[in-house]
Amino acid sequence: MIPLSVLDLSPIVEGGSAAQAFRNTVDLAQHSERWGYRRFWLAEHHNMPGIASAATAILIGQVGAATSRIRVGAGGIMLPNHAPLQVAEQFGTLESLFPGRVDLGLGRAPGTDHAAADALRRTLNSNPDEFPNDVLEVMAFFREPLPQQRVQAVPGAGLRVPIWILGSSTFGAQVAAELGLPFSFASHFAPAMLFEAMTVYRERFKPSESLAKPHVMLGVNVVAAGTDDEARLLASSGRQSFASLRAGHPIQLPPPSQEWARDPLEPADPMQRTRVSFVGSAATVHAQMRDFVERTSADELIIVSHIYDHAARLRSYEIAAGS
Repeated sequence: MIPLSVLDLSPIVEGGSAAQAFRNTVDLAQHSERWGYRRFWLAEHHNMPGIASAATAILIGQVGAATSRIRVGAGGIMLPNHAPLQVAEQFGTLESLFPGRVDLGLGRAPGTDHAAADALRRTLNSNPDEFPNDVLEVMAFFREPLPQQRVQAVPGAGLRVPIWILGSSTFGAQVAAELGLPFSFASHFAPAMLFEAMTVYRERFKPSESLAKPHVMLGVNVVAAGTDDEARLLASSGRQSFASLRAGHPIQLPPPSQEWARDPLEPADPMQRTRVSFVGSAATVHAQMRDFVERTSADELIIVSHIYDHAARLRSYEIAAGS
């Protein structure tokens, strides 16, 4: 199996709190390190009652301090919400604290609804289409400063923080290819353009000082348990949450429900679903993951597990890792 990584949203469960979500995130990161996961990424979302990772860089710092080997980073920072200098300073700080372990994934979506996006932006005229220029500005702040450069990222300048481009369409794929950066595709929630985006990225990729050849990491949902039926029940929490989000009413992660355990209209082929999800026992999940990798030629998978019970979530990641 190719390298596996973890994408955590620090979920707030129904009746729970952000404080408990943070404790669970740190615990999951420590277990993930022991199980051999390559990266532990956190995602920026705002105005969502079930996601606690809004202050992403701060939480990455807590995860980095509680671990020693696993790479830590953002999957990602939603760049239109931030000044590039601030991003370089924050991740320069993280790289200074945890040298050689920090990744910076950059996305062009707001990670929230329109009202919250307006509240976040440094100006109301912030344009997501300026994303490529903003990425270049972040990259420039990480280079050694020029003699007459008036603004420097301190810390940040001269530090080698790997930058990834995130996306769910061909736009991000084109940016990653043009800049010679690794590309992470959000097939865990928007797989419709997966193959088209990967083709664009791989065919147009220009080698850079950062990366000699294309590197694709694909997001997948995994809910693994002792049996297929048990896993389907555990997966019902994420299904409820995702349905509420799509309906415009984000909620805290609810407990499992038999009513939501099965969807008779869901295609059997994971690639045809609205989200790429592997649900079942160890044998079922590993077979689905292998098939997915064969069909996509992915270089790496990053796993999301929306599971209400923390112990069950740990066990799911342990099974996925083959531990």
